[in-house]
Amino acid sequence: MPLIELSLNTTHEAVDWVCTLLAETIQIADIQITEYVQDVPDSQWTFTIRLYIPEDTQARVRREKIVNLLSPLHRTGLTTAIETTIVAEKLPNADIFKPLIHRIGKRFVVLAPDADDQSQVADEVVIKLQKTLAFGSGLHPATILSLQLLERHILPTMNVLDLGSGSGILSVAIAKLGAKVLALDNDGIAVQATQETVHLNGVEQQVQVMQGSLGSGSDMGYWMGGDSVNNVPKIESVNTFDLIVANILARIHIAIAHDYYQALRQTDSHKGLLITAGFTTDHEESVTEALITAGFEVIDCVRCHEWVALAYRLN
Repeated sequence: MPLIELSLNTTHEAVDWVCTLLAETIQIADIQITEYVQDVPDSQWTFTIRLYIPEDTQARVRREKIVNLLSPLHRTGLTTAIETTIVAEKLPNADIFKPLIHRIGKRFVVLAPDADDQSQVADEVVIKLQKTLAFGSGLHPATILSLQLLERHILPTMNVLDLGSGSGILSVAIAKLGAKVLALDNDGIAVQATQETVHLNGVEQQVQVMQGSLGSGSDMGYWMGGDSVNNVPKIESVNTFDLIVANILARIHIAIAHDYYQALRQTDSHKGLLITAGFTTDHEESVTEALITAGFEVIDCVRCHEWVALAYRLN
């Protein structure tokens, strides 16, 4: 049966976001990621992604769904428009590009599980991460921004909450910077992924992984949509954490703003810190307003295209 090939070019940071958006739509075997062949000097594109779907009665519906899923990335300049071609087979003998080293911030290096990290510089923080369609390889802009702020604000003496731990990349980063971490996610698949990443990086002694949510977040079902999660354990923390990092949806940040405040502690030498990510500048004002109302002040901010991450301190 002929195949429909959908192809697009992406920036370095957008490739994993494409895979994340497609996780429930297309099988990993039907995706090819190759290094972009430069045809324009100084082009912004880094990868070419090819998706293959059967040319059958459902092809038009599948294509429209994929185009709609990826349209926000095209609209914001992170990908090209999708091109459609009818082919007899997948690209033969494709030289699949498997990036082994991703450098984020000044110190973080994200590697594939089987990558050789013996040549890394002494002060670099190496994180090994298994790439999946569900969580990518740590290159989503929200993850990059979270890592940049963690690099600036984590101290080895801290007790940290990673809320919405996902792949576990942030929990491992925090642990490798010397802090203790509670990795919390309301999705069982994410909890399992976090556990695997923690084990892969050998930081089990510093990271506790749990399924659950902070305060009123447990009443909001599965944060990413779809079926609700029933009986999610509620973590009622009071003056417990020195820092909370949450790479989650804007509406969740707003809903649990007071839970953040209650869970953080402050001492004579340190006021509790909160790092928020997972949303675009469209939601920046509403998130910040809710957190200021709850008793925070903004102390730091990093941006990548329309994505933003902010650090707050107890006021």
